[in-house]
Amino acid sequence: MSAFSAPIAEQIWDMKYRFKEADGTPIDVTVEDTWRRIANALAAVEDDPAAWEGKFYDALADFKYLPAGRITAGAGTARSVTLFNCFVMGTVPDSMGGIFDMLKEAALTMQQGGGIGYDFSTIRPKGASVHGVAADASGPLSFMDVWDAMCRTIMSAGSRRGAMMATMRCDHPDIEDFITAKSDPARLRMFNMSVLVTDPFMEAVKSDGSWDLVFGGKVFRTVQARDLWNKIMQSTYDYAEPGVIFIDRINQMNNLNYCETIAATNPCGEQPLPPYGACLLGSINLAKLVSDPFADTAALGEAALTELVATAVRMMDNVVDASRFPLEAQAQEAQAKRRIGLGVTGLADALLMMGLRYGSEEAAAQTDKWMHQIARAAYLASVDLAKEKGAFPLFDAEKFLASGAMEGMDADVRDAIAEHGIRNALLTSIAPTGTISLYAGNVSSGIEPVFAYAYTRKVLQKDGSRTEEEVVDYAVQLWRDLNGDAPLPDYFVNAQTLAPLDHVRMQAAAQKWIDSSISKTINCPEDISFDDFKEVYMAAWDQGCKGCTTYRPNDVTGSVLSVSEDKPSEDSSSLHLGQKTPAGGSDGEGGTAFPTEGEVVYMSEPLDRPQELEGATYKLKWPDSEHAIYITVNDLIVGGHRRPFEVFINSKNMEHFAWTVALTRMISAVFRRGGDVSFVVEELKAVFDPRGGAWMQGKYVPSILAAIGGVIEKHMIATGFLAGEGMGLKGDPQADVVAINGGGRGKACSSCGQYELQMVEGCMTCRSCGYSKCG
Repeated sequence: MSAFSAPIAEQIWDMKYRFKEADGTPIDVTVEDTWRRIANALAAVEDDPAAWEGKFYDALADFKYLPAGRITAGAGTARSVTLFNCFVMGTVPDSMGGIFDMLKEAALTMQQGGGIGYDFSTIRPKGASVHGVAADASGPLSFMDVWDAMCRTIMSAGSRRGAMMATMRCDHPDIEDFITAKSDPARLRMFNMSVLVTDPFMEAVKSDGSWDLVFGGKVFRTVQARDLWNKIMQSTYDYAEPGVIFIDRINQMNNLNYCETIAATNPCGEQPLPPYGACLLGSINLAKLVSDPFADTAALGEAALTELVATAVRMMDNVVDASRFPLEAQAQEAQAKRRIGLGVTGLADALLMMGLRYGSEEAAAQTDKWMHQIARAAYLASVDLAKEKGAFPLFDAEKFLASGAMEGMDADVRDAIAEHGIRNALLTSIAPTGTISLYAGNVSSGIEPVFAYAYTRKVLQKDGSRTEEEVVDYAVQLWRDLNGDAPLPDYFVNAQTLAPLDHVRMQAAAQKWIDSSISKTINCPEDISFDDFKEVYMAAWDQGCKGCTTYRPNDVTGSVLSVSEDKPSEDSSSLHLGQKTPAGGSDGEGGTAFPTEGEVVYMSEPLDRPQELEGATYKLKWPDSEHAIYITVNDLIVGGHRRPFEVFINSKNMEHFAWTVALTRMISAVFRRGGDVSFVVEELKAVFDPRGGAWMQGKYVPSILAAIGGVIEKHMIATGFLAGEGMGLKGDPQADVVAINGGGRGKACSSCGQYELQMVEGCMTCRSCGYSKCG
């Protein structure tokens, strides 16, 4: 009998986490083999591996403890990938040479699969003088464009794109340009962006005081703090970015504030990190620990939770020693502090099983209790590891215990740390778990509410036919199994019907016991007033959150389709995405407008290659290049439509050899997955060369890669795959999308091409294939 409770869970495992030979032959025959592989790899660093492998396996079994995707996919495979999810790069020097050294380090990190964060506040503002060259500085935004272009060209390990976070201090002279940068829908698409908001700034906002914008000790100009705050709010209201990070609160609460200063986070915001900081992630699946669900006797076993947390902490500490690192500085930082980020998933489902309405005061109190227990268990387990293996090298008991976070810790835990030390400097973090939660049976993600009770996926088969399958939330399916067609109780709520301030209440309840931070998105209805929207951020500040990220449907990020269920009391068998719910309501209810009922295409295996294919070869002569480039595009007929299947790029110029081979393999691999692959053209055409582009046939082309994208686009138009230059698909049956409430179809997933993106925990995530930009 399969360990998977839903078809989508097995599909995600096969596509993302199952260890296979290079030719696709499975090495992990079952998911139990995957668990055994991980347990064996993490036990190998113990003095007595045999004593721990079984305990590690038991923690993984039945999806109780979920290591992050990089660990699940990479541990025990001997592949050259990092098992760490989160990196913040070194401080960016305010010099041209230093800036491009940092760009190289970023590329190396993303190449191994790490998501990175950068603080661009250290680069002098636009118009500032550059000594020695009689020129004015171009400012940090121009260099962010270079980072963005680099990120577009790198595909991270496990078919993940590189993900980046950019931060800028609220007192930087270019902060207003930073705030509005993503109002341009084509700019900085590879970045998540957040403003570093300080305590003095928030005080100035509340008192309507003035605010200096400074760099290098020089005041460039003075603004009203409230005006600047409103600009931040207006931009995120209109474009869903930037987010807000309360950076002084982060540094005050940091256990390591005596030896590091934080100015950036990883891409999803749950890991504030110092320069070259690194952190790995994992989650306790609370939904698997509730006994007697939906009964009066429902309970989450405290002893079982404590034991599971202790085992998870040991496993994660071992990852520090088992992992590779892209840069030596990252390895040294990880070894010196041994940071881990243990969090939870399935919280909303667990609350439902306990009969609690997510967002209520009772649910917040229960969340506080569970997070407190997890924090206690994690810290005491780390103390036990310190007794056995030693404290982290930079441990200083007096300074460690004086931090803001440790001042609120239980007295017995503080005493234990003072006496024995602690193995890991920080232990808790709540990360995005979108794909991992699907793998575990579609449990609710992280501490988010249930996104939707159920939705329908259309699965493309290799013969071109399609089948439908229902994807049901874990708690909803459990209710069905126990109660048949009985209506869902009125305490069932989801992301579409939850008031924004209920989101804040839950985030604040969890944050109290999380020593790092939390990745969470506060979904807001499209018709929320601007004043009510601003109140969400002020409530997050007032209630002690370390940051705030919201998502309100908008034209730039797409998502004008409604998705929600009419009423939770209706027959659960009829609750699918795509049912129209009027926006608004007495308690802030309303649809959050995510792409939903489209023709979702998922392919577990690439399309097969016939013996013969039709195609065409194009000659591309790039100015100033001695040799031409020849581009061949071959097509396949699927469902009566001609679609691109593979690309070959050739040149006599040996300087082009490595990247043309890489591009050939990457584009062909994407084409063979099927679906809407028109995004390949868009991505290539958006690449610009910092050295300059060229004029070709009366049009400026920003790079040779953009020129190749133009050739592929020309071919797609000629074969009828695209409707025209810069346009979408022409009648491809695999890309039909049902527009609800008169809306468009939003953005396509860059992995599978389908229009199933939704904002989860600050990151766009595909409901079709599980792809997440942020990891």
